[in-house]
Amino acid sequence: MSALPPSAARAAPDAARPAAPRGGHLRHVLTENPVTLLAAGLFAALVLVALFGPWLAPHDPLATAPSIALQPPSASHWFGTDALGRDILSRCIVATRLDLGLAVAAVALSFVVGATLGAAAGFFGGWLDRIVSRSADTIMAFPLFVLAMGIVAALGNTLANIVIATAIINLPFYIRVARAEANVRRSAGFVESARLAGNSEWGVLMRHVFPNLLPPIAVQVSLNMGWAILNAAGLSFIGLGVRPPTPEWGIMVAEGAQYIMSGEWWVALFPGAVLMLAVFSFNLLGDALRDLLDPRRRT
Repeated sequence: MSALPPSAARAAPDAARPAAPRGGHLRHVLTENPVTLLAAGLFAALVLVALFGPWLAPHDPLATAPSIALQPPSASHWFGTDALGRDILSRCIVATRLDLGLAVAAVALSFVVGATLGAAAGFFGGWLDRIVSRSADTIMAFPLFVLAMGIVAALGNTLANIVIATAIINLPFYIRVARAEANVRRSAGFVESARLAGNSEWGVLMRHVFPNLLPPIAVQVSLNMGWAILNAAGLSFIGLGVRPPTPEWGIMVAEGAQYIMSGEWWVALFPGAVLMLAVFSFNLLGDALRDLLDPRRRT
């Protein structure tokens, strides 16, 4: 009996090898780095608290009780109470939905607009590239938080205007990343093959180039989520964001700051700690998203 050719001998074990499980790459990304797993756990906890916060809160976040004002942490009020006797833990829990919702809406808006404009500018070049690039440079010429303050002050401190201001100051990051990546890939071999197959220029951009931009942009999305939360909290801290008595982390930190010197440290500490953990988790998730979406890193 004749022996199998070497190529067939090498192909036989590969054909018999079982397919990798669909979630194998996700498990690998999460377990390769314990810090990434911690960040994913914090993110999952934030999402759950945002979804079910009103039912998880042990007390009414808006109910005032002057008789227990400024009480330190105890068994009945784990995070203590504020100057009006409101439960700080309940307010921190309920505020998660608002802060996370503002950040998601702002980042989604800036991602869609900025990534599309940047990809088109880098792919087509010419006058479109010049207009988009100069617009991004104009936004970056201002201190971004000061620009957000000006937009909200001019339009009014509503939730929609906070989202718009936060999205505008984040646009240049997506425009620059998408433009650079699209500019590199517009002459790649797979792009030329797509053109020869009869695809239109916009079809090549959206179906072939844009999906390859997602891994580097995903890192920016994660970082922008943390910045968007900080921006919304900062606007509320200076009085241009969400209006009291709505539970919001920035408002709670601003209200508690005046009591730190008199010894009521818990009023500002716990909302600030929750804000820090939220930003911390999003910053750490950037690398995990890059590894998860980049096909070259699949195992």
